[in-house]
Amino acid sequence: MRHPARTICLGLTVLMLGGALYSQRFRGFGFFEQNDPPPTEFIFARLHYGAGRGGGGWSHDYPDAEEHINQIVSEATALNVERMSYRVVELSSPELFTYPFAYISEPGEMDLTEEEILNLREYVNRGGFVMVDDFDGPYALENLRENLRRVFPDRDIFRLTIDHEIFHTFYDIDSHQIMSPYNVGADAVFYGYPDGRGGLAMIICHNNDVGDFWEWIDRPEYPLKPSAEALRLGINFFIYAMTH
Repeated sequence: MRHPARTICLGLTVLMLGGALYSQRFRGFGFFEQNDPPPTEFIFARLHYGAGRGGGGWSHDYPDAEEHINQIVSEATALNVERMSYRVVELSSPELFTYPFAYISEPGEMDLTEEEILNLREYVNRGGFVMVDDFDGPYALENLRENLRRVFPDRDIFRLTIDHEIFHTFYDIDSHQIMSPYNVGADAVFYGYPDGRGGLAMIICHNNDVGDFWEWIDRPEYPLKPSAEALRLGINFFIYAMTH
């Protein structure tokens, strides 16, 4: 599905002009400022999870990533969302079921509790969608797989090809190799996690950090093309979550 990039470009201009206003904003690492979002259709739910191998990775890029991608989505699509439409949610909390889209950062640190496992299983069974981001290397990937095996022992992640519908829900993404801020000697890879009904319950961005591009989109030292592509990916993921 083709949509013009004009709105993305206009939104980038607004973000860059406003960058100085937000450059001193709080960024949480191990602690956070909670946000009370407006009553919009879409809320970006960042998950706070049990972390046995680090601690603060769940909050990387918060809250600038949320605010920037939300602003672009509000300008580029008909989705009812505002810049402040985000919230930190405990993975073990029933509040999670309120939000159809959730975001996990640094899953290489995850060591989920039994309560979190049960809640994540129920979230997926109810149709919730999770974006997993900001991790690299085989160890972190295997740690994610180990945790997901506890959620659904009969399911596993699988590598997505560029023709999967999630890359074409709003914008047509032509290549997976549009960006990779990690220098690990490996290409960025996108994995899916099945929902048990023929669709995706998760999009997993390995050897990549899409949220990092969202956070720093207003900084001139970040390259424009991969930053714009990261926004296009985010829009596709949001639309997929809301329509599946």
